[in-house]
Amino acid sequence: MRTKRTIKAASLRHAWRDAFLHIVGIAGLLWAAVNRADEAPFPTPASKKGLQVQMVDDALALGVRHAALNVNFGQLLTFETNNIHARYRGADFWFSRGYVNHLDAQIKPLSDHGVVVALILLNYAGSDATLNRVLLHPRYDPGAPNHLSAFNTSTPEGARALGACVEFLAERYSSNEHGRVWNYIVGNEVNSHWFWSNMGRVTMEEFADDYLRAVRLCQESVRKHSANARVYISLEHHWNIHYPGGDEKQTFPGRPFVDYFARRARETGDFDWNIAFHPYPENLFDCRTWKDKSATDAPDTPRITFKNIEMLPKYLSRRELLYQGKPRHVILSEQGFHSPETPEGQVLQAAAYCYAYEKVDHLNGIDSFIYHRQVDHGQEGGLNLGVWTRNKNSPNPAEPAERKKIYEVFKAADTPEREASFRFALPVIGISKWEEIRAR
Repeated sequence: MRTKRTIKAASLRHAWRDAFLHIVGIAGLLWAAVNRADEAPFPTPASKKGLQVQMVDDALALGVRHAALNVNFGQLLTFETNNIHARYRGADFWFSRGYVNHLDAQIKPLSDHGVVVALILLNYAGSDATLNRVLLHPRYDPGAPNHLSAFNTSTPEGARALGACVEFLAERYSSNEHGRVWNYIVGNEVNSHWFWSNMGRVTMEEFADDYLRAVRLCQESVRKHSANARVYISLEHHWNIHYPGGDEKQTFPGRPFVDYFARRARETGDFDWNIAFHPYPENLFDCRTWKDKSATDAPDTPRITFKNIEMLPKYLSRRELLYQGKPRHVILSEQGFHSPETPEGQVLQAAAYCYAYEKVDHLNGIDSFIYHRQVDHGQEGGLNLGVWTRNKNSPNPAEPAERKKIYEVFKAADTPEREASFRFALPVIGISKWEEIRAR
């Protein structure tokens, strides 16, 4: 039972937190007025073809136009002072030289080849208790299955650390010296927060209000250094139902979350947040997404998968979800197709990619289709999502072994060879021409 004293203490915490973030926003505007942010326009890639990249050279050989890379703040931020130093809001911060060099080695060659790079900002619990105290959400449950925490804007120290990390990345990667980043995805699949962005057992509204503060702080930090880079919220494919693996205080549907998040953002000053969506098949172990029964054309569709992906930009065209009269940008930042270890497994996986690419390529309102993953991973619950098989005899769970059939159709997807390369998939899907699956 909450006493008057605990309620008063909670109110005070909320007051200083909101005041701090308000000051951060004003300071960001003042900084931008004095120090002009880079005004390079957002690029227009030649196609929507993208990949979550493990092997940079191979990704470039595949001709990717978009790439996504994970950034773990628990590895980026350090208290060891022999690393890269930065000042943020009057405080000193250090960033791991080795980890930053690792990011440079991925980002620089990709962006030098014109690839639009997205960073997925993640907050893993680590072994350093002091760092965890700063970075992890105070309500983070150590029993979280994937050890991923929500971002901490609940303490001044945590909010400063979040802002410092994002501002460091935005400053470093808003020119070509170390490579260029255009997209920043805040967290992962937050409508299944218990699994991928944990702040304990909370209601949708509690999570959304907390997440909104983090997204706004990230957007303000990015905007200080780039006038046109974009910030995204991350959602998985449960749209009008919640992920059945969790209860109502662990997961929630994407649609009411978007509506509530948008309303709260308007009430506190709207800004240009966007959506990174993951339209996996309804059954992750059955890549035949064209058979998804829970992906319908009705407003109450339980899920949005590639079968009904057109429902997402259609929904986001609603007036109350627009920003400055235009729809939010959408990227498909993580989704893949399982190849069962059967004679037809790789054919089905490749056909699923052809189906998805044909749908997305002809759909306005989606900027990119970033495939997950490059190599099968031995710690992904038995899923084989890669365009490469893995070496099962290696201690490395994602050491590449052989290219799959999907590799060649992926490579051809935005080339003149596409029609011939994709043709095999038509009878597999059960259609005679691609026009039959395109949104009308």
